[in-house]
Amino acid sequence: MTDRPVPLWRRLWPVALIVLALAAAWASGVHRYLSLDTLREQQDALRAFVAENTVLAFAIYIAVYATATILMLPGALWITVAGGFLFGLWGGTPATIVGATLGASILFLGAKTSVGSALRERAGPFVQKLEKGFQEDAVSYMFALRFLPIVPFPVANIAPAIFGARFRDYVITTALGIVPGVIAYTWIGAGLGATFAAGGEPDFASVARNLVPAVIALATVSLLPVAYKKFFPKKVPA
Repeated sequence: MTDRPVPLWRRLWPVALIVLALAAAWASGVHRYLSLDTLREQQDALRAFVAENTVLAFAIYIAVYATATILMLPGALWITVAGGFLFGLWGGTPATIVGATLGASILFLGAKTSVGSALRERAGPFVQKLEKGFQEDAVSYMFALRFLPIVPFPVANIAPAIFGARFRDYVITTALGIVPGVIAYTWIGAGLGATFAAGGEPDFASVARNLVPAVIALATVSLLPVAYKKFFPKKVPA
């Protein structure tokens, strides 16, 4: 007796759940609270809560970051900055990495078991060729996706699932690949108290200008194994 194939609508339930949750978040307007103005207005209350409930505050922050990542809400930058503002560089950096990696991993598993499997079954030769090339150097490609500033975070989260990346490799490249950006913006957040006190604004443009060349260089380095295999393929023994 052969097992019946699982209907497409049943495999797409993770995507439907994410879409419904995202719609509810947008309808409630929760995304509007992910802003610098909210952080400025609520800074005293937030700092007081962290001082009185440090462990709980870390847990809530990680959960909020993971949820925002899963729902692909705009404003992750402000959450990262808030992590530095509330926990400092050495507390905010690991908390952000954990929250972002956790959320991205859940999104990856949802996409892999629903969208990924459905697309691979219906993929034509071109997509199958892309998938094969990706899997041969999955780690290099995933690092490049993380480092390239032109690749949106949600795309870097979902694309590896569609191309059949291994979960372990995905988690490792996510946790390590987001480190440069997380440190940069957490550092801004750590100095935000003095910026607010002086009535100034954080200089994100300057950080971006300094950060982009570095991450592009990292992306280039991560793709060197791919280029080497392309130009120096292994010879098949006769």
